[in-house]
Amino acid sequence: MKEYMSPIENKRAHFDYEILETFECGIELLGTEVQAVKHGRMNLSSTYVIIRGNGASLLNSDIPPYQPKNAPADYNPTRSRRLLLTRKEIKYLTGKIDERGLTLVPLKVYTKNQRIKVLIGLAKSRKEHDKREAIKKRDDWKQVRKEGF
Repeated sequence: MKEYMSPIENKRAHFDYEILETFECGIELLGTEVQAVKHGRMNLSSTYVIIRGNGASLLNSDIPPYQPKNAPADYNPTRSRRLLLTRKEIKYLTGKIDERGLTLVPLKVYTKNQRIKVLIGLAKSRKEHDKREAIKKRDDWKQVRKEGF
Protein backbone atom coordinates (compact mmCIF):
# COMPACT_ATOMS: atom_id res chain seq x y z
CA MET A 1 0.00 0.00 0.00
CA LYS A 2 1.16 3.52 -0.73
CA GLU A 3 2.30 5.54 2.26
CA TYR A 4 0.93 8.78 0.83
CA MET A 5 -1.95 8.99 -1.59
CA SER A 6 -1.85 11.31 -4.55
CA PRO A 7 -4.41 14.12 -4.15
CA ILE A 8 -7.79 13.72 -5.80
CA GLU A 9 -8.77 17.05 -7.35
CA ASN A 10 -12.05 18.51 -8.55
CA LYS A 11 -10.81 20.16 -11.75
CA ARG A 12 -14.27 21.23 -12.80
CA ALA A 13 -14.68 23.38 -9.67
CA HIS A 14 -11.92 25.80 -10.69
CA PHE A 15 -13.57 26.24 -14.09
CA ASP A 16 -17.18 26.64 -12.90
CA TYR A 17 -16.47 28.74 -9.80
CA GLU A 18 -14.28 31.57 -8.65
CA ILE A 19 -12.74 30.38 -5.38
CA LEU A 20 -12.72 33.13 -2.72
CA GLU A 21 -11.55 31.25 0.40
CA THR A 22 -10.46 27.72 1.25
CA PHE A 23 -10.93 25.63 4.39
CA GLU A 24 -9.37 22.33 5.39
CA CYS A 25 -11.60 19.81 7.13
CA GLY A 26 -11.71 16.16 8.03
CA ILE A 27 -14.24 13.69 6.67
CA GLU A 28 -16.09 10.88 8.43
CA LEU A 29 -15.68 7.64 6.46
CA LEU A 30 -16.26 3.94 6.93
CA GLY A 31 -13.23 1.64 7.07
CA THR A 32 -13.65 0.31 3.55
CA GLU A 33 -14.13 3.85 2.23
CA VAL A 34 -10.81 4.92 3.77
CA GLN A 35 -8.99 2.21 1.84
CA ALA A 36 -10.78 3.11 -1.40
CA VAL A 37 -9.93 6.81 -1.03
CA LYS A 38 -6.29 6.07 -0.20
CA HIS A 39 -6.10 4.12 -3.46
CA GLY A 40 -7.55 7.09 -5.41
CA ARG A 41 -11.01 5.66 -5.99
CA MET A 42 -13.13 8.73 -5.25
CA ASN A 43 -15.04 10.92 -7.68
CA LEU A 44 -15.57 14.59 -6.80
CA SER A 45 -17.32 15.73 -9.98
CA SER A 46 -20.81 17.12 -9.33
CA THR A 47 -20.09 17.07 -5.59
CA TYR A 48 -21.05 19.90 -3.27
CA VAL A 49 -21.12 20.80 0.43
CA ILE A 50 -24.26 21.68 2.34
CA ILE A 51 -24.59 23.01 5.89
CA ARG A 52 -27.49 21.57 7.85
CA GLY A 53 -28.10 22.45 11.47
CA ASN A 54 -24.77 22.27 13.29
CA GLY A 55 -22.81 20.30 10.71
CA ALA A 56 -21.56 20.24 7.16
CA SER A 57 -22.09 17.33 4.76
CA LEU A 58 -20.45 16.29 1.52
CA LEU A 59 -23.15 15.29 -0.96
CA ASN A 60 -22.92 13.27 -4.17
CA SER A 61 -19.33 12.10 -3.68
CA ASP A 62 -18.88 8.68 -5.22
CA ILE A 63 -16.66 6.24 -3.30
CA PRO A 64 -16.98 2.70 -4.70
CA PRO A 65 -16.27 -0.09 -2.21
CA TYR A 66 -12.62 -1.11 -1.86
CA GLN A 67 -13.49 -4.80 -2.08
CA PRO A 68 -16.96 -5.11 -3.64
CA LYS A 69 -17.47 -8.69 -2.46
CA ASN A 70 -16.80 -7.72 1.17
CA ALA A 71 -18.94 -4.56 1.12
CA PRO A 72 -22.14 -4.54 3.17
CA ALA A 73 -25.28 -5.41 1.22
CA ASP A 74 -26.84 -1.99 1.87
CA TYR A 75 -23.70 0.04 1.02
CA ASN A 76 -24.50 3.27 -0.85
CA PRO A 77 -21.44 4.73 -2.67
CA THR A 78 -23.02 8.19 -3.04
CA ARG A 79 -24.27 8.62 0.55
CA SER A 80 -23.76 11.95 2.30
CA ARG A 81 -20.64 12.12 4.46
CA ARG A 82 -20.15 14.38 7.47
CA LEU A 83 -17.37 16.97 7.29
CA LEU A 84 -15.49 17.81 10.47
CA LEU A 85 -15.42 21.57 10.95
CA THR A 86 -15.37 23.65 14.13
CA ARG A 87 -18.52 25.45 15.25
CA LYS A 88 -16.81 28.77 14.59
CA GLU A 89 -16.03 27.77 10.98
CA ILE A 90 -19.58 26.49 10.42
CA LYS A 91 -21.03 29.73 11.79
CA TYR A 92 -18.72 31.81 9.57
CA LEU A 93 -19.54 29.78 6.45
CA THR A 94 -23.29 29.90 7.15
CA GLY A 95 -23.11 33.69 7.40
CA LYS A 96 -21.17 34.00 4.14
CA ILE A 97 -23.52 31.66 2.25
CA ASP A 98 -26.65 33.47 3.49
CA GLU A 99 -25.20 36.95 3.02
CA ARG A 100 -23.83 36.76 -0.50
CA GLY A 101 -25.33 33.68 -2.09
CA LEU A 102 -22.03 31.81 -2.27
CA THR A 103 -21.62 28.04 -2.41
CA LEU A 104 -19.24 25.51 -0.90
CA VAL A 105 -17.47 23.11 -3.25
CA PRO A 106 -14.86 20.44 -2.49
CA LEU A 107 -11.60 21.17 -4.28
CA LYS A 108 -9.23 18.40 -3.23
CA VAL A 109 -9.00 15.26 -1.09
CA TYR A 110 -5.58 14.35 0.33
CA THR A 111 -3.84 12.80 3.34
CA LYS A 112 -2.19 14.78 6.10
CA ASN A 113 -0.54 12.99 9.03
CA GLN A 114 -2.28 9.71 8.13
CA ARG A 115 -5.70 11.41 8.10
CA ILE A 116 -7.86 12.08 5.07
CA LYS A 117 -8.60 15.78 4.60
CA VAL A 118 -10.92 17.65 2.26
CA LEU A 119 -10.11 21.13 1.00
CA ILE A 120 -13.38 22.99 0.49
CA GLY A 121 -13.73 26.36 -1.14
CA LEU A 122 -16.15 29.21 -0.62
CA ALA A 123 -16.98 29.92 -4.23
CA LYS A 124 -18.90 32.29 -6.45
CA SER A 125 -20.43 30.91 -9.63
CA ARG A 126 -18.91 32.12 -12.89
CA LYS A 127 -21.05 33.46 -15.71
CA GLU A 128 -20.82 32.02 -19.22
CA HIS A 129 -18.72 34.92 -20.56
CA ASP A 130 -16.28 34.51 -17.65
CA LYS A 131 -15.83 30.85 -18.57
CA ARG A 132 -15.11 31.77 -22.19
CA GLU A 133 -12.55 34.30 -20.98
CA ALA A 134 -10.88 31.65 -18.81
CA ILE A 135 -10.65 29.29 -21.79
CA LYS A 136 -9.12 32.07 -23.89
CA LYS A 137 -6.51 32.89 -21.22
CA ARG A 138 -5.63 29.21 -20.84
CA ASP A 139 -5.21 28.78 -24.60
CA ASP A 140 -3.05 31.92 -24.83
CA TRP A 141 -0.88 30.68 -21.96
CA LYS A 142 -0.46 27.29 -23.67
CA GLN A 143 0.51 29.00 -26.93
CA VAL A 144 3.15 31.17 -25.23
CA ARG A 145 4.53 28.19 -23.37
CA LYS A 146 4.65 26.14 -26.59
CA GLU A 147 6.64 28.86 -28.36
CA GLY A 148 9.18 28.87 -25.52
CA PHE A 149 8.87 32.39 -24.12
